Amino acid sequence: MRLLADRRSAHGFTLIELMVAIAVMALIAIMSWRGLDGMVRSQEQTRQRTDGLLVMETVLAQWKADLDALQAIEGTEPLAWDGQVLRLTRHGTRLPDEGALVVAWASRAVDGQTQWLRWQSPPLRTHGEWEDAWQRAAQWARTPGEAERRAETVLMPVQQWQVFYYRGGAWSNAQSSTGTSASPQTPGGLSPEAASIPDGIRLQLLLPAGGPLAGEMTIDWVNPLQGGNKS
Repeated sequence: MRLLADRRSAHGFTLIELMVAIAVMALIAIMSWRGLDGMVRSQEQTRQRTDGLLVMETVLAQWKADLDALQAIEGTEPLAWDGQVLRLTRHGTRLPDEGALVVAWASRAVDGQTQWLRWQSPPLRTHGEWEDAWQRAAQWARTPGEAERRAETVLMPVQQWQVFYYRGGAWSNAQSSTGTSASPQTPGGLSPEAASIPDGIRLQLLLPAGGPLAGEMTIDWVNPLQGGNKS
């Protein structure tokens, strides 16, 4: 009996037992791979969403910084919106003062997708330089040349965007040019150029699906000179 048992134990696993063991190991490997692949995909989606949110936060911070730096220079337009491009005159950020800047925001198709873009002029010291930059900003928004494209920054995808002004206690469509048309008699001793800046500016963005955020987004800015007591 002991010899028979020794002979049986010497045979090892049968072919069927070995195939079953291999099948079980393969199933475990497949399940492990799927779990690992799903975890990697989830991490990648989280990373892309986080990166997209950081880009959006940076873009909106730049939008606010441009409005906060609005500069009302005599004989210029601090702000103008024509339904396609928002142009503004702002002071620079370097010290000593480098001069004024003309900045423009617009949307245009880039590589088959509508993108929000920003354009900035070099520092400006004279009214003639400002007028040239103001016209170049309008041209950039419609038919940009190579020189204008070199000064632009592609920001993020948008479907649509709109700007509204807060004046006289109500929001209204800002599709008008209000540069130096204000009366010289302005409250608080403001210049006509400074008085032409609205109490508040509302930005409405329609963000496309597939990004970190989708749908309509509204951002309000309050003019610290005229709208500090409004919310």
